[in-house]
Amino acid sequence: MTKPTIRQTLLALVALAALALTASGCGTSTADVESGRVLFKERCGTCHALAEAGTTGEVGPNLDQAFAAAREAGESDETIEGVVEAQVEFPRPSTGVSAVSMPADIVEGQELDDVAAYVAMWAGVPGAAPPKVPGGPGAQVFANNGCDTCHTLKAANAGGTLGPDLDEVLAGQSFAMVEESIVDPNKEIAKGYPPNVMPSTFGQSISPDEIKQLTEYLLRETQGGGKAGASAGGKPKGG
Repeated sequence: MTKPTIRQTLLALVALAALALTASGCGTSTADVESGRVLFKERCGTCHALAEAGTTGEVGPNLDQAFAAAREAGESDETIEGVVEAQVEFPRPSTGVSAVSMPADIVEGQELDDVAAYVAMWAGVPGAAPPKVPGGPGAQVFANNGCDTCHTLKAANAGGTLGPDLDEVLAGQSFAMVEESIVDPNKEIAKGYPPNVMPSTFGQSISPDEIKQLTEYLLRETQGGGKAGASAGGKPKGG
């Protein structure tokens, strides 16, 4: 028997969710989409890519790609919401190993409603992108690539803890050091943080101009000591 593709599995889940919603006659009208966005970035963004959230995780499926077919087929937000809730409550495959499968009930109750409603609103929407943020082009690059999911940075109101606190580790670093920590994060890992958490593809997925804007923004907001374009001794601390 041929193993079903991810797309076929998701379409089947969409159909089941549609039946469940029709039978129940209820939705999640009390869901808070803004809260769902924050929760998604905190709990889900390290594993899943979603353009509107600016997340680039590669452990789990890219949610824009996963739901593009359902969106194109005209499935409603409510149906996609039901699929998301089912996947969170009963993740497949379930192995107990986070590197292989998602932990069950990573969000529950109202939080699950909020996350499901947020994903249902934005997953697979053509042209979706993070909202505009203050602070100039570098701040927008920071937001667009989900840096706040893992890092703390006061200027961006970012409180991520999976990666180093940028206000602390970047102070005094040069342009070259900060830039290298973006494009080659595993070259030098900050003490206490594991390797292979920060994507190593930013050098390809972010344009050179945007990397320059991001680096200058980080230097400006963390009191970096190097000048743009300068090289310096020492090593950056990625993660």
